[in-house]
Amino acid sequence: MKRLLALVLLFSGLLRAEDASFASHAIATVHPLATKAGMDAFTKGGNAIDAAIAAGLTLGVVDGHNSGIGGGCFFVIRAADGTVTCLDGREMAPAKAHRDMYVINGKIDDEASKTGALASGVPGYLKACAAAQSKHGRLKLADVLLPAADLAEQGFPIDELYARKLAATATKLAQFSSTAAIFLKNNGKALEKGQRLVQKDLAATYRAIAKNGIEWFYEGEFAQKTEAWMKANGGIITAADYAAYRAPEREAIRSKYRGYELITMPPPSSGGVHVAQILNILEHFPIRHFRASSRIHVITEAMKLAFADRAHWLGDPDFAKVPRGLVDPAYAAELARKIDLDHAATVSGHGMPPHWEGDIFGKHTTFLCTADAQGNWVALNQTINTAFGSKVVIPGTGVLLNDEMDDFAVQPGVPNAFKLVGAEANAIAPSKRPLSSMSPTIVLKEGQPVIITGAAGGPTIITQTLLLLTHIIDDGQLPAAALAEPRFHHQWNPDELKIEKAFGEETLQHVEKLGHKLAPTTRFGACQAIYLDIHQKRFFPAHDPRVPGMSDGR
Repeated sequence: MKRLLALVLLFSGLLRAEDASFASHAIATVHPLATKAGMDAFTKGGNAIDAAIAAGLTLGVVDGHNSGIGGGCFFVIRAADGTVTCLDGREMAPAKAHRDMYVINGKIDDEASKTGALASGVPGYLKACAAAQSKHGRLKLADVLLPAADLAEQGFPIDELYARKLAATATKLAQFSSTAAIFLKNNGKALEKGQRLVQKDLAATYRAIAKNGIEWFYEGEFAQKTEAWMKANGGIITAADYAAYRAPEREAIRSKYRGYELITMPPPSSGGVHVAQILNILEHFPIRHFRASSRIHVITEAMKLAFADRAHWLGDPDFAKVPRGLVDPAYAAELARKIDLDHAATVSGHGMPPHWEGDIFGKHTTFLCTADAQGNWVALNQTINTAFGSKVVIPGTGVLLNDEMDDFAVQPGVPNAFKLVGAEANAIAPSKRPLSSMSPTIVLKEGQPVIITGAAGGPTIITQTLLLLTHIIDDGQLPAAALAEPRFHHQWNPDELKIEKAFGEETLQHVEKLGHKLAPTTRFGACQAIYLDIHQKRFFPAHDPRVPGMSDGR
């Protein structure tokens, strides 16, 4: 009856399709087939954890330019019993990696960290999925792998976004015969929108993992094939690197914003730290009541301060001392006092958070989210970094390897593919995890989860996530409306404000007059979210209107 009422409201115009709500469970992803896979997992008796993994594995088939089992991920899980689990499936540098591995004849080869045999870290995706499902799921890994394998074997028509990514990277994909055989036509041209992408080798790999467990990947045939290819092509990853990989649990970052509690991913994610840090700064300003240009200005100034800290302090906590003081409210108050409401300030460098020498985080890009009525909430960020990762498919496996080595500071102070710079904290070292911007976040109100969100899009992940949260918490919007709002992003270096033209010319002019150097764009990023109306006990999932995603529920 409630479903019928929702349909009546939809057709009467009182409720938009994107505001549809659900009582039992909900999911939001960047691809309809991944959303369907998650819904099928719910139908099989799975919970939000199973649905997230099913959707994620399917994204590795239909959204493989962004993520897959050759990459990594972060899980933030709030289970029905109230426990919080943060799983670090971030890629690791091979044992033979070293600080100057991209310096050749005294010069930096910045392409080697992006394309080819030296670009990849050891994938952690499957280790994290297996750990999440073992601890919190109801189904087995095979239950969610096999449907994705069938889809890979049968193929699917690629959408406009996939076709555009293929066209943009076709030249690099053509450098590797095993990659070209899958993603390019016989004439070397990229597949076009509507043409079917079939991945039989990937299907066989999924089935082998379903039958033999993730050991087949980390300790068996896949690891051996990877080592053989690396030896033949100048790479350094070995089967021993795969066998040594671990996906540790880490202690969540917890912070407050206007009466809400945030639970988010700690380092090597920089996302959780800086979403919390920026919101701590914004708590000192009534941004809800600011005109658009003033709101953009204040949030941008907070972004600059946080990204300056990111460049200096952030790295793998197993190797670098990352101060907990970055999310200290007192430090945020100090930073807030630096913001001039009337003019953009020059941020010369990082700040000095309290107790930076001793109080540190402990040792130990596609986003989707799921939730169910039992109280399980899952925020899952997964990535292979840039489009099609390293562009390398290990022959006979269908698996694209990541290019996450580029997320290290290839050399301190040298920008990566996203123009981010890093310091010694994020320098390359054996078995180290590169810094990430992924920001999977769960928000509680009075101890109960009410919002889950995250994003894809390099460093804009951080700013997309925090903007979504301000629109829901400060402005009272539902996720669909919040995701439709124009976006902006500043990462300190380079000193430019990436901003969507949808704000309108008048607002852009006002922002520019405040001293900001604008870099207008039509759109960027991809963010998903689910909101729970506690009183109605209904979920409101939404996907980003900038990409052909889908949200659904029951």
